[in-house]
Formats: sequence, C-alpha cells, structure tokens
Amino acid sequence: MHLVDLARPLENTEFADPPGLAPQISYMTHDETAEQILGFFPGVTRDDLPGGEGWAVEQVALTTHNGTHLDAPWHYHSTMDGGKRAITIDEVPLEWCMGRGVKLDFRHLPDGHVVSAVEVAAELDRIGHVLTPGDIVLVNTAAGAAYGTPAYVGTGCGMGREATLYLTERGMRVCGTDAWSWDAPFIHTAQQVAETGDASLIWEGHRAGMERAYCHIEKLGNLEALPATGFDVMCFPVKIKAASAGWCRPVAVIRSS
Repeated sequence: MHLVDLARPLENTEFADPPGLAPQISYMTHDETAEQILGFFPGVTRDDLPGGEGWAVEQVALTTHNGTHLDAPWHYHSTMDGGKRAITIDEVPLEWCMGRGVKLDFRHLPDGHVVSAVEVAAELDRIGHVLTPGDIVLVNTAAGAAYGTPAYVGTGCGMGREATLYLTERGMRVCGTDAWSWDAPFIHTAQQVAETGDASLIWEGHRAGMERAYCHIEKLGNLEALPATGFDVMCFPVKIKAASAGWCRPVAVIRSS
C-alpha cells in the first residue's frame, strides 16, 4: 500500500487565493510563550521550565475555503436536489468521503476552458474506466503546476454544468480539482459573460449541485503522481457547525498490484 498526500498546506501566501482572501498565520515560538505556561502555575519561574521554553503555538485567521478543503452543497446554493435544503459540511455523510478514485487528465486544456460532458466521457473511455456510484473523481488541470506562483488562481480549465451533471447522474458524490475552483477561473468566465450577456455561465459547475447534491475538493496537490485508476481516496472534512466547507487532508491509497 502506498499513500499519496493530496493536500496543499495552509501557509502565508498571497498566491493560493484571490487578493484579500489569503490566510494569516502568526507563529509563536518556544522563546515567546513561556509566560503563557507560567500563568497556569503560580510560583513557577521560567528557570523551572526545560531550557526556559514555553510551547509552540499558532494563531490562524482564515476562511473555510483557504487551503485544501471540501465544499458542501450549502456553499453552492441554499437548496439542492431540486429544492431540498442544502446540507452543510457537518452534515455530509462520511460514506461520501471515501471511495474508489479515478483521475481525469485535463492538463492539456487551455486556461478558462469549460469541460463538457463529451470531454469527460472521452477521457473515461481513454483510461478505460466505467463510473460507478461512490467513485471519487479527481481532475488534474494545468493549475497544479502553477501552484505557488501569481498565475495560480487564473490557471487551468474548469468543470461545466453538463460535465458535473454527467458525473453526478452516475452516482458520483465527491470530486476534486487541483485548481482554485471547480469552475473555470473567474477572470475567464467574466470575459465570457461580458461577451454573451449570459449570467448562467457564472459558477455553472458549482450550481449543478442545485439539481443533484455533491461535494468537491479544491486546491488538491500531487495529482500528477497518481495513476488514472487503481487507487482509493479518503477526504474527511473538519466538522464545522453549519459551515459551507471544511479543511481536509485528502489521501490517495494506491493499491498494490
């Protein structure tokens, strides 16, 4: 059994999110926190602590959509499955979050391209995979190679409404991408909307959850290390009450031959 870490780290970077949405992590070292410990133990001095050190601790300010995370249907719209109240991240069934993995390789598609159902079907045919309920579909885009650079948020293709529905009607409940969004980067969608006047293009892949509920992981890493098939995925989210997403550390388990 071989494990592949599919998560990106939570870190102080301006490149993993649009401007103004980056996490802020403050690091407090052992030298800085001795007084925190001493506050719990009257009469103890810093000289009584090993090396005079406190503990290492971090203060984090972030959204539930920073870092690698799993989006719940509540993020996409207030309703799902044709009108039911959308579930939040703490309500996502754990059974959804583990299953047989399949990787679709769309790294060759241009930035801003909206993947169609036909393209999904063709890629599944190419790799010889037939989707079954519970499969977790991971989409490898050009964005993965751009992570850590200013180009990341605007790089890669996106999954359109019809492509997403193609997957969910075959029983997929969880999917993921190495891009910032499941949809095409906003900078490209904005141009399409301006040219066509069609606002339905906005977040069309996400909004497919209104028709059939599903979750997706964003900002995956190391997808290029995975085979097309022959692995399982586990991606349990942090349980945040009534939230639209939860941070997760997805792992691929590559089965031995």
